[in-house]
Amino acid sequence: QVQLVESGGGLVQTGGSLRLSCTASGRTFSSLTMGWFRQAQGKEREFVATIKRIGGSTDYADSVKGRFAISRDNAKNTVYLQMNSLKPEDTAVYYCAADPALHPPRSKYDYWGQGTQVTVSS
Repeated sequence: QVQLVESGGGLVQTGGSLRLSCTASGRTFSSLTMGWFRQAQGKEREFVATIKRIGGSTDYADSVKGRFAISRDNAKNTVYLQMNSLKPEDTAVYYCAADPALHPPRSKYDYWGQGTQVTVSS
C-alpha cells in the first residue's frame, strides 16, 4: 500500500501562487508515476498534471499549461505542484495520486491522497 499526504493548500488572491506538496510512503517513491488531480464543487474530478517515474517527463492539462509546474524529489519521497497566476476557476480540492505504471490512464491511478483545498478569491 502507498500512503499519500498532501499539504500546502489555502486561500490566495487571483494572480497569486501556491505550492502543493505530496509525500508518499509504503513503496519506493522512484517506482511511482505521480499525478495531481482536482475536483471543484459540483464538478467531476479532472486531471491536472503528471510526472513519470522514469525520465521525469511531464504532462499538463491545457487549462494549467504555462502556469503550473509539477516536479519530484525522489530523495524526499515528495512531488510538488507549483501553481502560479492562479485564477478563481482553479478553486478546487487538489488530490495527489500515484501509480506504478509508467503511463497510467488518467482515469485510473491506484493510490490517492485525502486532498487539500485551494481557494482563489477574485
